[in-house]
Amino acid sequence: MSGSGIHLTTLGHRIRHHRTARGYTLDELGAMVGVAGSQLSLIENGKREPKLSLLQSIAQATGTEVADLISGEPPNRRAALEIELEKAQASPVFRQLGIAPVRVTKGTSDETIEAVLGLHRELQRREREAIATPEEARRANTELRLRMRAQNNYIGDIEKLAEKQLRAAGHVTGALTHRTVSIMAEKLGFELIYVGDLPHSTRSVTDLENGRIYLPPASIPGGHGLRSMALQAMAHRLLGHTPPTDYADFLQQRLEINYFAACCLVPETAGVAFLQQARKDRNLAVEDFRDAFGVTHEAAGMRMTNLMTEHFGMPLHFLRVDETGAIARVYENDDLPLPMDVTGSVEGQRVCRKFQARAAFSQQNRTTEHHQYTDTPSGTFWCSTQTGSSGEGEFSITVGVPFDDARWWRGRETPDRAVSTCPDEACCRRPPSDIADRWSGKAWPSARVHTHMFSPLPRGAFPGVDDSEVYDFLARHAAE
Repeated sequence: MSGSGIHLTTLGHRIRHHRTARGYTLDELGAMVGVAGSQLSLIENGKREPKLSLLQSIAQATGTEVADLISGEPPNRRAALEIELEKAQASPVFRQLGIAPVRVTKGTSDETIEAVLGLHRELQRREREAIATPEEARRANTELRLRMRAQNNYIGDIEKLAEKQLRAAGHVTGALTHRTVSIMAEKLGFELIYVGDLPHSTRSVTDLENGRIYLPPASIPGGHGLRSMALQAMAHRLLGHTPPTDYADFLQQRLEINYFAACCLVPETAGVAFLQQARKDRNLAVEDFRDAFGVTHEAAGMRMTNLMTEHFGMPLHFLRVDETGAIARVYENDDLPLPMDVTGSVEGQRVCRKFQARAAFSQQNRTTEHHQYTDTPSGTFWCSTQTGSSGEGEFSITVGVPFDDARWWRGRETPDRAVSTCPDEACCRRPPSDIADRWSGKAWPSARVHTHMFSPLPRGAFPGVDDSEVYDFLARHAAE
């Protein structure tokens, strides 16, 4: 497409069409309009844009109008095929294959061009299917969340697999050690290696040929997060995963490897026994569960969602919320009213300001859990919230239950109570009328845009992973 908006390839085909219809050769028409035949050939092949005066001369010599020459419609079926093929071979999808484009000559049949175009159309179709847009990703994530909700966020087969692997490695009780994780890897034929040059798009890289799992070095003494990453890498192997077929499959695999790691860090048998005693003592607390198994507060809260309903019939909810109130991670089977978009997605939506998940950010004491009862249109809920911070900012972790189940939890005696009428916008999204009247039309806030909103999920066998970086990394380390 030239700067004037004329598609040069189509223009060239229309000039050629009118020239041959008159029976002129390139040199004959060139002589009539005052240019060399070779210059006219460049124009007909879309390689050069003619001046308006030359177009007027060509139109006059071929008995047509300039408007007809610059029309965007191909002059005939053959021209349409050639133009479509040229566009297809100029596309990034084709160029990245590194294949030389097909050169079309007069002797190339229409059938041959159509066959090549068919391959290009199929290539484009597969490329579109390989990319998950943000909307498709949200839909896939919502479907997975609802499916897990229906099964109490519990996967019995993975629970059994994890306990089997732990027994084989000699783990009996207490927090899972790095040494035991290494033994588990060895029994699968892998060695754990900590390196500082992992590709930026990966959390770990598994070398299947040489039996190595590459992990980042610990950023803090102990490096407890490395246990989880190593276990997740092993889980791909144990669960027989293959490159995902689509984004929904990718999400399912991520859920399964995270679940396996959680089952190893907090084994079902020991975890249920701990919770059972705490429930008997009416002293359930996320922080106690966390400390007993040496995991993060978030991991302890999420593990409770796997075990509480399945083993005690207790519905509950889990929220990870960032400092803006946006939900980063969620699970609920207790009917807590949560905001959602038209696709049913909850992630990225802002929870009610009255929820402790947001109110906790204003607390002066952030070292302990904060408790609150919240009256909602779906009933009253009790919750426990702990705040924290990461490189991406502050966040809160909330675990809560319906009012009747609060009697089993520590912190049930809290006097803190709030009333939420969300999704009614008058609850916390609409400003008081006097403030709205004062500032309406007199303020202009500039919104912070999250760039991931515009980013489709990358193509390739493993969404988000840069294959070239991974292969370069393996090539470096395989030689060691």
